[in-house]
Amino acid sequence: MRYSPVISGPNRAGGAQLQLRIELLHVKPMVWRRVLVPESITLVKLHVVLQRAMGWQNSHLHEYEIANRRYGVPDDSWPEDDPPVDERRVRLKPLIEGALAQFSYTYDFGDQWEHRIHVEALVPAKSGEPLIRCTAGESACPPENVGGHPGYAEFLQAIADPSHEDRAAMLNWIGGAFDPTAFDLAAINERLAAIKP
Repeated sequence: MRYSPVISGPNRAGGAQLQLRIELLHVKPMVWRRVLVPESITLVKLHVVLQRAMGWQNSHLHEYEIANRRYGVPDDSWPEDDPPVDERRVRLKPLIEGALAQFSYTYDFGDQWEHRIHVEALVPAKSGEPLIRCTAGESACPPENVGGHPGYAEFLQAIADPSHEDRAAMLNWIGGAFDPTAFDLAAINERLAAIKP
């Protein structure tokens, strides 16, 4: 898939931001976020943005796949013949200037939370606005360690059914209540505000 030529244009005066749409795959209701990030963002900083925008706790490994290459933080305790490229030294923009419209981000190799990230636009940074911010989205992030998308579907079924044998245990595990449709833009932006651009 290709993105608009505006992405590969020259830097604009005052800096620019990449507009990204992040979709969590295989879950219902659909969970997505639209974020603005500096065009100079590194993959390691983008990981922090994704964690806070989606609502994850950053307690598991992750990896990007961009143009058929893997990026992440190589782990010496899990040696591989073909380890991922170290994301700490890589900026996103050069990777997408070849007309790439989307890439993937996987979080938690046990639960396998797959995200599709669409590169929507390069926009001028607005004076007085944070360089990292969420502008839109829908639905709550699934709980950590719920068992991936199959476990999340079972969890939602259990908490929605007063007669389900696991309902009380699931609600206790999640802290009493969980609304899968909840989306709090202000809370997300409060978390993002702590990230230095």
